[in-house]
Amino acid sequence: MTRGPKPKENAVRRNKHPHSQTLSAGATEGRALPPGLGIRTAGAKRFWKTWATSPQAAEWAETDWAELEITTKLVDEFYAGETKLAGEIRQRVAKWGATVEDRARLRMSITKDPEETPEEVSPEPTESDLDDELFRLLNEG
Repeated sequence: MTRGPKPKENAVRRNKHPHSQTLSAGATEGRALPPGLGIRTAGAKRFWKTWATSPQAAEWAETDWAELEITTKLVDEFYAGETKLAGEIRQRVAKWGATVEDRARLRMSITKDPEETPEEVSPEPTESDLDDELFRLLNEG
C-alpha cells in the first residue's frame, strides 16, 4: 500500500530553478583578439576564438570580457611552458561553463536549433605550430 495521493497521469515538473538559463547553440560573432594583449602562441589564439564565439559569450558583460583577456594571457603563458597555471585556468573556465558538468552546476543548458544544418568547420589554426607547441610541452620536464 502506497501513501499519499495517486500521481497525476501527465505530471509536469514545476521546480525549474529561477536562475537557470538556456543558450542557443549557434556561435556568436564574438570579439576580435585585442592586439594589445601581446598573445604569442597559437593555442592561446585558438582559446580566445573558441570562447569569444561560444554560446556563453552572447550573454557576457564587459567584466566577463575582461576576465577572458586575463585568462587568455594565462593560457598564453601555459602554452609558453608555464604548466603550473593549468589549475588556475581550469578554475576560471569552469565559471563560464566549460564542461558538461560545469554547465549542469551552473544550471546552464545549450539547445540546438532544429533548422540549423551542421557545417563542416575546419579547426583553426591549421598550422604546424600547434603540433610543435604540443610536442614541446610533452617533451619538457
